[in-house]
Amino acid sequence: MFPTTIETDRLRLEPRTPEYVDALDVYEHCKQGAPDIDEITEYLPWDPHATPNESAEFLERGVTAREEREGVDYVIRPKEGEDGAGEIAGFGGLTLDWDTDSAELGTWLRKPFWGRGYSGERALALAELAFEHLDLELVTVTLDADNEKSERAIEKYVERMGGRREGTLRNFHPGDPPVDAVRFSVSQSEYRDADPDHEVAFYDTNGDPWP
Repeated sequence: MFPTTIETDRLRLEPRTPEYVDALDVYEHCKQGAPDIDEITEYLPWDPHATPNESAEFLERGVTAREEREGVDYVIRPKEGEDGAGEIAGFGGLTLDWDTDSAELGTWLRKPFWGRGYSGERALALAELAFEHLDLELVTVTLDADNEKSERAIEKYVERMGGRREGTLRNFHPGDPPVDAVRFSVSQSEYRDADPDHEVAFYDTNGDPWP
């Protein structure tokens, strides 16, 4: 149903599963007290992991989402030649809603990998997966309205794909007080008309071209 690995010009994306990611490696980067973890998770819907078991459960949820076709998530690793090649740079994927023929992009990156354009490179690859291989009609991105850095980055790659900023969704995320969100979207026709120039290759478990 989904490619096993995805390669872009500078990144290799592998499944968010125990087969491809070590839970203890995830824990080292996601645990309470890890470098920059509070800044990384400030606008994210999850808290730092309290135990290695939380990191293991995080990977198992990646397996379940794939098997039940609810989403497809990948660990993001810089390729050879990049600073930090082979390290866990972060995670990114698609949450799928087959009833509305749409997918939502999501990602997070460790701070040493901010500012390199990796988020946009990953987004273009996953948009191609959504539109050209899964034949979905819409890809969306939703973020905390106060997350100005991410909004600028998202606006840049969404415009490259021909999409747009839809507006602010008030009290979208529960909290005390509730949190406003900003939503961007790209339709399949907008994406194809824009024809964004990027390099991406999809592979199956054997390393052969997918599909």
